[in-house]
Amino acid sequence: MNLSSPELLELVRRLMECPAVPYHETGVRAVATEIARENGLQHQQDRFGNLTVTTGEQGRPLILAAHLDHPGFAVLEKIDEFAWSAEFLGGVGEKYFVPGVPLRFHPGNVSGRLGSIIDRERRIYRLETDTRMESAHFAVWDLANFECRGSLIFGRACDDLIGAAAALGTLIELKRQGVKHTVCAALTRAEEVGFGGAIAVARHGLIPKESLVVSLETSRELPPVSMGQGVIVRTGDKASVFDKAGTRYLTEISNLLSVENAEFKFQRALMPGGTCEATAYQEFGYPSAALCVALGNYHNCGPEGIAEEFVHRSDVESMVRLLVKAAVEFPRFSERTSALREQLIGMGLRSEIRLLG
Repeated sequence: MNLSSPELLELVRRLMECPAVPYHETGVRAVATEIARENGLQHQQDRFGNLTVTTGEQGRPLILAAHLDHPGFAVLEKIDEFAWSAEFLGGVGEKYFVPGVPLRFHPGNVSGRLGSIIDRERRIYRLETDTRMESAHFAVWDLANFECRGSLIFGRACDDLIGAAAALGTLIELKRQGVKHTVCAALTRAEEVGFGGAIAVARHGLIPKESLVVSLETSRELPPVSMGQGVIVRTGDKASVFDKAGTRYLTEISNLLSVENAEFKFQRALMPGGTCEATAYQEFGYPSAALCVALGNYHNCGPEGIAEEFVHRSDVESMVRLLVKAAVEFPRFSERTSALREQLIGMGLRSEIRLLG
């Protein structure tokens, strides 16, 4: 793989330095578009605001799905000179909403803090600041955007900008290699509030129906997987199990990489800590598989309060390595996924002779 570790890390940094919450993904989408333009990748924004980035123009499309949003506050209206009401969008437990927790208002990156709850059922809160602001669109936890500490990447939103960076890094590498097969990154909006962007893509057929969708996520670290032990071939999530052929294909390619390079590590598990976009695409008729990396402090829920999420750098690198190999080998998808059936037929024929005797 020619895409270097520092190059991949730079993609991660650029995306993670753009705060976003559901329905307010403009900034991070602009950076993803800029990355696509810099690397000569085709890109277009659909009418729902999702971004599709593409390389190649031949064969069955391979879709790498990731989302651009992260849980946070969507500002509703001004209460007084130094306070706003805001709706919290995304899955974070009530015990984390402690008045006084530091926030950042956007646009402007203005410091603020969480105030009292206004409407518990609708999850509307009072947000406060000591700075006069003409306008505010959204607010996020006041956490580091991006930091590397040893082998770990920390930041407010690893979920799912790690997945988006992996998708873009894969396309950049495929473009460099001159791979002609069609591979697309589908970077969607409003995943944290019910897969809004992904459902719009699937319902309106904005990607070809014959595509194989591979959802890329960070997923809460739960047994039997361990952080630092490689990319995870995700057989299912909290809601469903995924396409058997697609999952088998990713497993076969992972095994192939392991033979080629003893340093390549991968894991295979059902990850029940949440539901990912593979379930949404699958329910609308798209064969879907999934990859993820183990995530610490899921949705900023640390053991002692709000904290940065974190992932292992080598897990992200192994995700990209697997995606590149899977894309290069994708024209042989049917051959690789039918091998088990052919093996079983051979075993059955040998057994039948004795069964009938």
